[in-house]
Amino acid sequence: MKVKITILCENSVGMPFGGIGEHGFACFIETENGNYLFDTGQGLGLSQNAMLLKKDLASIKAIMISHGHYDHTGGLPQVLRQRGPVPVYAHPEIFIERFWGEARRAIGIPYRRSYLESLGAQFDFSRELREIGPGLFLTGEIPRHTTYETGDPNMVAVTAAGQELQPDPINDDLSLVIDSDQGLIVILGCAHAGIVNILDYVRDKFPRDRIHAVIGGTHMGFSGEVQFAETLKVIDSYQIAKLGVSHCTGLEKSARLYAHMPERFFFACVGATLEA
Repeated sequence: MKVKITILCENSVGMPFGGIGEHGFACFIETENGNYLFDTGQGLGLSQNAMLLKKDLASIKAIMISHGHYDHTGGLPQVLRQRGPVPVYAHPEIFIERFWGEARRAIGIPYRRSYLESLGAQFDFSRELREIGPGLFLTGEIPRHTTYETGDPNMVAVTAAGQELQPDPINDDLSLVIDSDQGLIVILGCAHAGIVNILDYVRDKFPRDRIHAVIGGTHMGFSGEVQFAETLKVIDSYQIAKLGVSHCTGLEKSARLYAHMPERFFFACVGATLEA
């Protein structure tokens, strides 16, 4: 299957004609079988950037949500107003309460489920790996086996029973896997489950010979040296041809990734594309 991925929301902008950057992530996916949207950013630049990049949000067949944080779900109302009723694939825990740090800043989905459903969101929840379109797969929950991908201690989750979890395990962290003509493409929201855990899981579940590309937020901006070093080893050992990082990777880690693999690296900012 041929595919084209275009970044619509990201912290920075790579086009000089009116694009909007924001702390968040969203990408538009064009396939032979239709268009899809993975995440929606905060909602500050999604519609503007889609218009400038000539990506029709009303054309999408489905929305996929990587996890329940404001910077990946805030644009849902914009999309729903343009698209109308549409399937929204996600993990069942995306609506739990979430906070950041001692200030208890709310970082969960900024809208009630009932409000989003009134705009046309048709939520389809699952914890399992599943195919949501021809050649498009959501990973479901990622098994955590590494000792160095421990999560962000500043993040707090409040379960439906009122129990506080710190760090938030972010069980709802999902990635998208595309079975393209050139190999597997893995699209990350924030990789809260750990990029090594995610890539190991993908290699275990999909019988393709290689992962062609990894694109999206890696959360490496919040990682220590051990995690960063181990991640580089896995990227090299899996012979990933293209690495397009964005959002929570951070400028320092992005620069170090580029220095390590200049011929395979690109920055997945607003306007960046990947075709396979």
